Amino acid sequence: MKTFLKALLLAVLLIVAIKLSPVIFLGALIGLFAAGVLGAVGLSLAMVLLAVAVALVVALSPLWLPVLVIMGLISLFRRHESKPAPVTG
Repeated sequence: MKTFLKALLLAVLLIVAIKLSPVIFLGALIGLFAAGVLGAVGLSLAMVLLAVAVALVVALSPLWLPVLVIMGLISLFRRHESKPAPVTG
């Protein structure tokens, strides 16, 4: 008798799922549209942030480019006093 009740319950659930499938499909479409809109907004915000970062780098380049050149020249001509590795035998 348990098997019959399980099969009957499964049939009832199947009929309910079939009757509710248009509502579920509409909900899925609305969710997909919302995800697309939010994805486009997020992507555009990321591009705006990237543009602001590039503009900041370009605007500050007269400051950091000479500093990098000076640091590079200092590291090029500085003596590196490194001790040879000890020989273990």
